[in-house]
Amino acid sequence: MAALQTDSGSRPAAGARFFCTAGRGLEPFLMREVQARLAATQVEYISGKVFFTTCSDLNMLKKLKSAERLFLLIKKQFPLNVSSVSKGKIFNEMQRLVNDDPESWLSAISIWKNLLELDAKKDKLSQRDANPLKRKVEENDITNPKKLKTEQMQELQESRECQLEKQMEEETVEQGDFLTSREKPPEAFQNDVVKAADTPDRKDLTFRVSCRCSGTLAKTFTAQEVGRVIGIALMKQYGWKADLRNPNLEIFIHLNDIYSVVGIPVFRVPLASRSYIKTAGLRSTIAWAMASLAEIKAGAFVLDPMCGLGTILLEAAKEWPDVYYVGADVSDSQLLGACDNLKAAGLQDRIELLKVSVIELPLPSESVDIIISDIPFGKKFKLGKDIKNILQEMESRSCQLHL
Repeated sequence: MAALQTDSGSRPAAGARFFCTAGRGLEPFLMREVQARLAATQVEYISGKVFFTTCSDLNMLKKLKSAERLFLLIKKQFPLNVSSVSKGKIFNEMQRLVNDDPESWLSAISIWKNLLELDAKKDKLSQRDANPLKRKVEENDITNPKKLKTEQMQELQESRECQLEKQMEEETVEQGDFLTSREKPPEAFQNDVVKAADTPDRKDLTFRVSCRCSGTLAKTFTAQEVGRVIGIALMKQYGWKADLRNPNLEIFIHLNDIYSVVGIPVFRVPLASRSYIKTAGLRSTIAWAMASLAEIKAGAFVLDPMCGLGTILLEAAKEWPDVYYVGADVSDSQLLGACDNLKAAGLQDRIELLKVSVIELPLPSESVDIIISDIPFGKKFKLGKDIKNILQEMESRSCQLHL
C-alpha cells in the first residue's frame, strides 16, 4: 500500500487533485486507467481509494470505467487520535479539518466552479452545433440583417420573446416542483453552484455533509454526530447555509484508523451507474476490469457463453467497438434483459445474442479469439457437476479464456 501523505486539494501546477473510490481489488485497475486515460500524475492509493492529479475536464473524467465515485480532494491527512481522549477534544480535532486550512476549502470551491463553467460552455457549443438550422438562422441574422424585411424581423423577435417567456415559466414550475417533490435537474444544479460560488464571500452556497466512519472512531461517534460537528464548523467559518435536501455542494468525509479524507463529489450520479445499462447485472466496474484483462484487439471474435444480462459484452463493446461480440445463455429472462440493455445502449448491431447451452455452442473448435465469462454461482445460479464439462468446452472453442 502506498504511504499515507498529508495532502490538500489546492490546484498544483500540473492540475487539480482528485480521488476515486474503488471496489476491493480494483485499485490497480483504476491506477492504470487514470494514468492511461487522463495522463494523471502523483497517482497513489490507499485501500478503497485512488488519488491522482490531472488537468482533464469533466467530459474526460466521466469516462473513467473502473471507479465507483469521483471526488475533488480538499484534504487527506493522518487519522484522528481517539484513544483515551475526551469527546470534546475529539470534536475540536474534527473542527480543525475545516478551520486549520481555509485556503484548501476555498481553492477547491474555485476549481469546482471552473470545472462546471467549462463543462457548461462546452454543452452550449455542442447543442448549437447539433442544431444546424438554428445556427443557419443565427448566421443569417449576423451577416445579412438588411435582407430581412421589417415584418420578418418583428416576427422573429416576437418568437424569441415567446420562447424565452415559456422557458422562464417552465423553469419557475420546475423550481416549484423541486421544493415539493423532486431535486433540480443537473443543469439547474450546476447553474446554482456557479452563481453562488461567483459571489465574493460565497455565503450563498448551500451544503450538506455526508460522513462515513469506521474503525475505532465509529465505536465512539455516529456519522450523524460527525456530520453535525463539521456542518456547524463550516457555517461558522464560511457563512454557508445547510440544506440537507438539495444543496449546491455535498461535502464527503471518511474517517477511520488509517486516514481522514475530505472531498467534494464531482458528479451526483456515481460513475459506476452507467447511463447505457437499463438493467444492472454484474457490477459494471468489475465487468470492465474483466474485459480489460482480455486485451481485446480490433477485428477479434469475443464470446460470453453465459452472458446473463450482457454487462461484460456491453462494457467491452463501449470500450473496444471494432470487434464481433456474441453472447449466449439458456435463460429466457436473462436474454430478454440483455436484449433490453443492448437497445438502451444502441448496440443491437454490434452484439449478437443466442439462446444455447455452453456445451452446445454451434461453433467450431478454436473459432473464438477470446472467451470472457462470469461463471454463475450461488443458490440461484449454479453449475454443479457440469462445471468440468463446461470449462473443457470453452477451452476447446477459444484461444484465450478469461473467467
